[in-house]
Amino acid sequence: MDAKTNDGKSVKSIPATLQNYSSKPSKRNSQWGHDIFKSNNWFERDYYDMYDSKVRLFVARSYDHKRLYHHPELALSYGQSFNKKKVITLPEQPNIPINILISEDQSKLIAYTLLYDDKIIKNPITHQLRDSIRLLVSAKKPMTLFYTSQLISNSSVIERSSAVSLLVSAILNFRSQ
Repeated sequence: MDAKTNDGKSVKSIPATLQNYSSKPSKRNSQWGHDIFKSNNWFERDYYDMYDSKVRLFVARSYDHKRLYHHPELALSYGQSFNKKKVITLPEQPNIPINILISEDQSKLIAYTLLYDDKIIKNPITHQLRDSIRLLVSAKKPMTLFYTSQLISNSSVIERSSAVSLLVSAILNFRSQ
C-alpha cells in the first residue's frame, strides 16, 4: 500500500521571526531538500539574535522516515565530526526529548527532534519497526525533523543555548497549527 495522508501542516508556517530572532533563508537550492530527504515541505533558515549570533534551523517533513532520522547531521553539517551524543529534556518542556551532538573540538552544537503524528519520537528505530506493521493496512504519515546548529564556546550550558531554545520554539509553533 502506497497511500499517503496529508494533515495539512506545513513547515513553512513556522514564522521567520521566532522569539527575538529574525531570519534569512539559506542559500540551498530549492531541490536540495527533495534530493536529500525526499521532502517537498522543508526550509532552512539562519536565525540571528540582537547580537548577530547565528542559529541555523532546518525543518523538513517526509514520508521516507529513514532519510530524516538516520544521521541527519551527515547531510546538514557535512564534513564535520561529532562524537558526543546525549538526550536532554528541559524542565519546562519535559515531553520533548532533544538529541544533542557536540563537535569533536567542542565548538559546534546540534540539537534535533523528530515528530510523527504530533508525537515526539524518542527512538526512531523502534518507531519504524512499529509503524511498518501499521503500514500494512494504513496510509503513510509524514515525519518531521527539527534541526538546529550553532557555534558555541561552552558546552556545559547546552540547555540554555540558543539552538535548544529556538528548536523548542519551532516545535511548539508547528504543533499549534
